[in-house]
Order: sequence, then structure tokens, then C-alpha cells
Amino acid sequence: MRTLTRRILLTLLLLLAVDLAVVATAAVLLTPWLAPVRDAVASSLPFGGASAHIAWWVAVLAPALVAFVWAQLRYTSAQTMAEVDARIVGPEEYPALHERVQRLAQLADLTPPRIAVADADVPNSFAIGTLGGATVVVSEGLLSTLGGDELDAVLAHELMHVANRDATVMTLASFLPSLTNGEYDPLDDHLPGGNGSRYALGLVALGLAYVFSARVLAAPVGSLSFTLGFLFLFAVTVLFGGVALGVFTAPVVVLGRSLSRAREFAADRSAAQLTGDPAALVGALETLEGADDRPRTDKRSAYAGVRGLCFLPHGFDTEASSDSLSIETRSHPPTAERIERLQSVARSLETGAE
Repeated sequence: MRTLTRRILLTLLLLLAVDLAVVATAAVLLTPWLAPVRDAVASSLPFGGASAHIAWWVAVLAPALVAFVWAQLRYTSAQTMAEVDARIVGPEEYPALHERVQRLAQLADLTPPRIAVADADVPNSFAIGTLGGATVVVSEGLLSTLGGDELDAVLAHELMHVANRDATVMTLASFLPSLTNGEYDPLDDHLPGGNGSRYALGLVALGLAYVFSARVLAAPVGSLSFTLGFLFLFAVTVLFGGVALGVFTAPVVVLGRSLSRAREFAADRSAAQLTGDPAALVGALETLEGADDRPRTDKRSAYAGVRGLCFLPHGFDTEASSDSLSIETRSHPPTAERIERLQSVARSLETGAE
């Protein structure tokens, strides 16, 4: 467990380093348009020179990094639940499910997370974490497929992701890859009116950037040379921003996949020890892995963020092709290997060995 904790901490630190690089790159690319703000901050400081320059970057990067991390966790959590059509449910609607989670959380000395149910026939589950707490998501298919000790085992597995804090780290690691792949669009949920609002916002932003460019372009505002200079500057910013986003996403994908395998083994082991019944989790894995009669009419797309978080890597999508699944399957250990390790845990529990 100490090894996993160190690995989670290292992954988190590296993810924060990538986020800092993203924020710093954005600040550098936006420097031409941030010049008025920079000059205002510099003029208000009691010192100048290099100290003022450092203070400006600290004033920009520190709050921007905090806001970026908070936004990633909040947006990824909300979007992940929306993609699988999940909603938070209370004990009055799912009393048996809440009783199970409360009981298991008490055994684990853990604050019970929020519970959400996804309107999907595919049996699966996952846990997501934010700075304000965690949510365990289960599908209707899981609740109808499993029961008794096997359902307890799966819920315990998800609670261990919450207890180990890897649910939060993996939620953070899901944002940049999904954004780069076009699976997330932060503007969709905040712009009423669809493409019309998007275009209007783009025109406003472009107009403001054009005006602010007067600080860095020598030509008169409105002249042909000024407009051409602005278009070149804008194109370079967009081009290098897109390239930088792709470059920064690559290590995040590697970090997420590397941690995903280790965290699944650790959650399996911890869940088996919590319930004292490794055979129940083995039975759940075998049942869900062999659920070949899943309905094939659900047209919702399963995206990488959900599949990477799930108990089993097929996500909640019933139509995904084998090619799309093969990428995410590599982030999960093979079910046969998980079962083999659980059988080893069972032997350890029987003999009293650690």
C-alpha cells in the first residue's frame, strides 16, 4: 500500500507539473494581449525591474494553476456523469444501495461518498473525485446483474478508489486527453444558443484581442499592416497552443494508464480484505466479464474518460468497436490476472499471512 501511495503522490505531482506547464504556456502565448494588465500590476508595485517581472508571473501562474485544477476536477466530474446519463440518488429512492455503501464505508472508516445511478443496461461502475468529495456511480445494469456479496464486493472496490485518493487523481488525468480528443467541450454547457453563441463569443474575444494588440504592434490600429500583423500573431498563438496541448497531453496519458493498472490491483486487494470475501469479487469479475448478452441498442458513445475509470474497461457503451476498446483495455489489467491475484489474497487470508 505504501508503494501505491507513493505512486499516486508522484503521479499527482507530475500531473500538477504538466498543468503548470499548460498554464505557463498559455500565459506566454497570451502575453501580447495581457500587456495592459501586466503594466498595471507592475506600476502598482513598490519595486521594479526583475522583481516586478517575477511578481507578475507569480501573480498570474499561482491563481491560474489553482483555478485550472479546480475547473478540471469540477468539469470532468460533471461531464463524466452527463455522458453516462447518471444522476445523484438519495436513500429514499435506492435504500438498499445506500445501506450497502453506508455499511461498507463504515467498515473502511470512510466518509460515505455521493451515490449516482447511470441509466445504462451495461453492468459497470466507477468512482470520481473532486476537491469537494467523491461520487460512486453504478449502472442500472450492474444493480440488476449482481446482488448480495458480489455487489458488495464491487462497491467496496469503488470505495477503495475513494479511500486511496486515486479516484481524484484519475479524474484529473482524464481531462487533457479527453479535451485533446474533442470528447470534452467546456463551452457546450455554458453557452445557450448553440453555435450562434459560440460564434458571438469568438467574435467578441477576437475584437478584444485586436484592440489589445495595439500594445505590441507598431502600426496604427485599423491599418492594413496592423491587421495583417494581428492575424499573423493570432495564427501563431493558435498553432503553437494546439501543438503544445498535444505535447502536454502525451505524458498525462502515460501517467494515467500506468497508475490505472496499479490502482485496480490495489482496489481489488483492499476490497477483498475489507469484505473478507475475495471469492465474491472473483465471482463479480467472472459474471461481468462474461456478460455477453448485453443489449446492443444503446447509441451513446463511450469515451476514453469513462472507460479508463470503470470497474471493467468496456465502459457503458454497447456499440463501441473492438478497436476503440483495445486502447483503453491496456489501461486495465487483464481480468484473468486480477482473479489470479485475488485467489492469492484468499490464500493469504486463510493462512493469516499478510
